[in-house]
Amino acid sequence: MRKIQILGTGCPKCKKLAENAEAAAKELAIEYEIEKVTDISEIMKFGVMMTPALAVDGEVKIVGKVPSVEEIKGMIT
Repeated sequence: MRKIQILGTGCPKCKKLAENAEAAAKELAIEYEIEKVTDISEIMKFGVMMTPALAVDGEVKIVGKVPSVEEIKGMIT
C-alpha cells in the first residue's frame, strides 16, 4: 500500500493537490492511503519550506506546485 501525504495548511492549492493525488491513485488502481499533514512543524520535518508538497511513502516528490494527475501517477509508481 502506498502512503500519499499532502503537506500543506489546507489552502486551495493543497486541496487541489489532494484531489489530483487521489484521482491518480484511483486511475492506477493501487491500494493507497492519503494523509493530510497540516501541522507546520510536521511539514518542516520533511524539509519542506513551501506548500503544497507531495510525499509518497515518506519521500518528498514535489514542492511548491500542483502537478497534474498524469505527473502524480509517475511519482506514485
